[in-house]
Amino acid sequence: MSSIEEILELEQLEKDIFRGIVAETMLTRTFGGQVAGQALVSAVRTVDAAFRVHSLHGYFLRPGNPTIPTVFLVDRIRDGRSFCTRRVTGVQDGQAIFTMSASFHVGDEGIEHADRMPPVPDPDELPDTAHAVEELSWEYREWADWDLRFVPQEQIARRPGVPAQQQVWFRYRGTLPEDPVFHICTLAYMSDMTLLGSAQVPHADVKVQQASLDHALWFLRPFRADEWLLYDQSSPSAGFGRALTQGRIFDRSGELVAAVVQEGLTRLLRD
Repeated sequence: MSSIEEILELEQLEKDIFRGIVAETMLTRTFGGQVAGQALVSAVRTVDAAFRVHSLHGYFLRPGNPTIPTVFLVDRIRDGRSFCTRRVTGVQDGQAIFTMSASFHVGDEGIEHADRMPPVPDPDELPDTAHAVEELSWEYREWADWDLRFVPQEQIARRPGVPAQQQVWFRYRGTLPEDPVFHICTLAYMSDMTLLGSAQVPHADVKVQQASLDHALWFLRPFRADEWLLYDQSSPSAGFGRALTQGRIFDRSGELVAAVVQEGLTRLLRD
């Protein structure tokens, strides 16, 4: 499969127009994280280096065709002294498949606090599934560059009144570039992976059609995507064919580095 470096290396066609590669994939639709990550790279390319992205909000409008490239059109909505905003539209065959707003901030001094990481097994205590199982599922083959280690359900510290919880340690297997912005764009790619699955935890035997509908991501503290990160996920609600999911991402030392909220399609499969 294509490496994350290849996926996030966009071609600039015009001042605010970029094009992503056609990434090798087993998926029938373009992976949502790929579209979000490439859209964020497009936005970053139009912003002064003094500004760092702190949030993005995206909508998946149409399923992408993985056999053709996506073109990203960037609108420079605002350039202020402390904040700037970009809107990005991903287009295939003349139709928008994804739209995203991203906000950038120069950074200030202010109050500080953060959630503590829940008690969880260390990733070294969990098996590397890609090396422990002979017949890998397509997910592990699709994302072979990622080390994904799910915390067993019986080892998750349950929160009262939360029916759907899931925890995943993850990291990129290789060494990524030093540029902090590259790690942020890599996390935008990764954050769409496994999150919607948290809604399936109480419904393991129910077959549903899944697809990301919208995605919001906040970058809170510095991190590296090639070092262990804990994705602490839950689904506070599911109904009417949709599920709301949320995730907190911690580094191995327990620092809260990012937060994610996503709504996804969880429609019962029809005959």
